[in-house]
Amino acid sequence: MMEEEGFFHSLSVKNLSAYFSRSHDGIFLINECMELLYANGTMQEWIGIKVQPGQKYNVLDLIALGDSKSVFVQNSQNVADGTPSKFECMVNPMQNETIWLEISLQRAPYGQILGIARDIGGHKQEIERLHFNSGKDELTGFLNRTEFMRIVQGMRLPLPGREHALLMIELEHFGIVNDMCGLSAGDDLLCKIADILRLAQGRRDIVARMGGKKFALLCVGCNMDLAYAKACEIRDKISAFKFEHSKNKYEVGASIGFTSIRHDTDISKQSPISEADSACHYARNMGHNRIHVYAPNGKNSYRQQESEWISRIASAFENERFQLFYQNIQQLDSGVDAEGHHEILLRMLDENGAYVTPGEFIPAAEKFNLMPLIDRWVIRTLFARNAILWCTSASQQQDDLKIPMSLCCINISGSSLNDDYFPEFLRDQVALHNVPPQAVCFEITETVAVKDVEKASRLITSLRAEGFRFALDDFGKGMSSFSYLKSLPVDFLKIDGSLVQNIDINKIDLCMVEAITRIAQEMGIKTIAEYVKSQKVIDMLQEMGVNYAQGFGIHHPEPLL
Repeated sequence: MMEEEGFFHSLSVKNLSAYFSRSHDGIFLINECMELLYANGTMQEWIGIKVQPGQKYNVLDLIALGDSKSVFVQNSQNVADGTPSKFECMVNPMQNETIWLEISLQRAPYGQILGIARDIGGHKQEIERLHFNSGKDELTGFLNRTEFMRIVQGMRLPLPGREHALLMIELEHFGIVNDMCGLSAGDDLLCKIADILRLAQGRRDIVARMGGKKFALLCVGCNMDLAYAKACEIRDKISAFKFEHSKNKYEVGASIGFTSIRHDTDISKQSPISEADSACHYARNMGHNRIHVYAPNGKNSYRQQESEWISRIASAFENERFQLFYQNIQQLDSGVDAEGHHEILLRMLDENGAYVTPGEFIPAAEKFNLMPLIDRWVIRTLFARNAILWCTSASQQQDDLKIPMSLCCINISGSSLNDDYFPEFLRDQVALHNVPPQAVCFEITETVAVKDVEKASRLITSLRAEGFRFALDDFGKGMSSFSYLKSLPVDFLKIDGSLVQNIDINKIDLCMVEAITRIAQEMGIKTIAEYVKSQKVIDMLQEMGVNYAQGFGIHHPEPLL
């Protein structure tokens, strides 16, 4: 130690300057009072002063305010106590711009501290750049989901009487572009949608790509009325946009959900992002280009409603709250046919004894694959209740009394149609209850049938050979009805009620019903018109040759006892 002290004692400031002048590191010497005794050329350049002999400089005057000053003092104290130290510190030069240094301090003789500094400004900038980019979506340049969630969770709540709005925007038909044109075209579409969102972005608004085809927009100082107007503007611009690729144009839509952030919003317990996402999901399930605002005490998500319906359906089975209804189908032509042609309808009683229509619980049952269970309950129950009636009719027919058999139309789902075990179940029930197959007509929707025309055709052909009959329901509702009709060997066409109900006032509907009737006649298929509401409509259908009519104008559904 004495040798080291003698070395520093023998060195003058001039000797130190010559020794360290060519170093690319900043080198300095300070005393216990934080006075700068020496700084080499590199250090003087960084701190923006030229150290003059005999002039005193307090090194803390050159350290940036805030944490850097306290960090420097603490580490200097550690060195004075005998512990070498290395730390990062921001220097605030008198003339130059603020720079970041990595400083190593160690003890020198006579209570002095020797410092060696390295410029890490470039390294800091790179870290900041990486941090900035880590919060960005590379494709659109918007914030990514992680960074957006961090901002929302840490944001300052608005003052009382003011609001922020958070919009969740999900693109429609994006998958078609990806599948038909490729992933690069899908990326191009997302960039063009991003441009639309930038035009709608307010000065203080924040946009993020939440992943895939979903975007979020945080509108600062925006109440619900303004948020709805903003959502409409975005939806309309996206809907009006036509994406072009390889001389083809593709339409795009958007489902939008939004929620509010108020002064009393507890972000720790409720997530505005989750609320907006639930509202967006609800909007998407309502249909094309819909907007839905989150309601704190209302229904906001089809997932929420569907999960509720699962338990309600299970409860209805357990407590025998499913019931069968029937609606008569009136014969319009003069031919001899079934004496009791009717459609079997399903109803569910809720916990309070009120009837629930299929349109309320069937969507959830379809999504969670409960339809085969429901279809089988309908068939078992109907066959058991109608067994005696059907057996009597069959016996009278065998006695050649020419009494036509009662025909029941039963709706079956796409899940049952695609169930390889359904025909076996059906045959077991026929054998168990001695049901004549010719008394049963299965109704399948056009939408279900065209999903797999070949499989539907094979099933229909197989069961018709055993005596069952088939009707194609809601015919005319789809865009490709006629092209598939010749591939499906059905006995009846049920003309969709949306075409039938206004034929007395709408000439286009009338022409379409007439066209469907003529084609069915040419193919030897009988027609059933749905949603018949008046005698006038019945007369018009009879005149054009429709075989059957069904609707409230003929019979209101009744419980099947």
